Amino acid sequence: MISPALRRPAGRWGSAQTKFLRVIQEMKPFKYIAPATAATVLLAAWVATRPLKLRRLGSRPYPAAGYIEAVDRLEAWKSRGQHRLHPACQPILLSHGRQTERAIVFWHGLTSCPRQFYRLGKLFYERGYNVLLPRMPYHGLADRMTTEQARLTAEDMVAFADESIDIARGLGKHVTAFGFSMGGVVGGWAAHHRGDIERLVLLAPAFWIQAFPRRFDRAIINFLLALPNRFRWWDPVAKADAPGPQYAYPRFSTHALAQMLRLGQAVQAAARRYRPVAPSILVITNPNDQAVDNRVAAEVVARWQAHGANVDTYHFDAALGLPHDLISPEQPFQQVDRVYPILLKLVTEED
Repeated sequence: MISPALRRPAGRWGSAQTKFLRVIQEMKPFKYIAPATAATVLLAAWVATRPLKLRRLGSRPYPAAGYIEAVDRLEAWKSRGQHRLHPACQPILLSHGRQTERAIVFWHGLTSCPRQFYRLGKLFYERGYNVLLPRMPYHGLADRMTTEQARLTAEDMVAFADESIDIARGLGKHVTAFGFSMGGVVGGWAAHHRGDIERLVLLAPAFWIQAFPRRFDRAIINFLLALPNRFRWWDPVAKADAPGPQYAYPRFSTHALAQMLRLGQAVQAAARRYRPVAPSILVITNPNDQAVDNRVAAEVVARWQAHGANVDTYHFDAALGLPHDLISPEQPFQQVDRVYPILLKLVTEED
C-alpha cells in the first residue's frame, strides 16, 4: 500500500509516477539483497586477491654429517606414524651399507607413495647409487580412503624436501634429486633453495594443471583453500575400483591440490626474479600429458636459462602415447620398459 505522503493526483504523469512508486515499495525486501550481494562480491574479491604467503616457504637445511647419521635420521623418520602405513609405503633405503660416490632421492606424486619409484630405484642401486625413497606427509596410509591428505600444506612439502635432502647428503658424496609431478614441484623449489644437490631432475612438474585457466591462478588457489575441502575421484567411473597401484589413493583432496599449486606459484615467482642455486637441472616433459600444463614448465625453464642457469630439457616422443603417470609399473598402459632406460640414461649420462 502506498503511503498518503506519496500519493499524487491521477493523470498521465501522476499515474506513471504512482505506478513507479508502488513498484519501488513492493521491492522493499530487496533492500536487504543488494547490500548482501555487494558484500558477497567484496568478500569474493578479497579472497581472490589474498597473498599466497609464499615467503613462508623457505629452507632450513641441516645435512647429515655422514652415512651413520643419515641412516639414524631415516630410522627416526620411518617411526613416525609407522603403524598406520600401507605395507608397501614405508620410506625405502636401497643401501650398499656405506656412503657411496653417488646417492639419489626420488619424490613421488600426489596421492602415491615411495613404492612408485621402487623398480626404477633398483636400477640406480645396481649402478652403485644409494637410493632414498621418502614418503610425503599424509601419503601411503593403509586406509586408501583416508581424509588425512587434506592436511597437506606447501610448508609440509618444503620441510619434507629439506629433510630428505639432508639425509641423502649423508648417503652419497654427490646427490641427485628426482621428482615426478608433485615431486617435480618440490624439485623446482629445491632448485632455488638447495645448492648442495649436484643434479635436479624434474619429470612432468605440476607447477600448474590443465584443468584450470592460468589467468586466474591466484584466485583459483585462494578459492580452493577458502572453500571446504572436497575429494575428487581420479577415475569418476570406477572410483575406488579403478585399476592401478593399490597403494595409491583413488581420490585426491582439493586442499592438497591447491597447496601443491601454491608451491608451484612460489617456484614461478622465484624463477621470474632469481637464478636457481642448483648447479644442474634437467626438466623432462611428456607431450601427451593430460594433467599438467607443460607450458608453465617451459616458461620456468626459459626464465632459469635467461638467468644463466645450467638447465637441460628432454621431451618424450609423442608417438609413444605415454600417460601422465609414466613411472608406476602398475598403471594401465604403462611403458616402463621404454621409459626407464631413457630416464636412466638421462640422469646418469653426466656421471
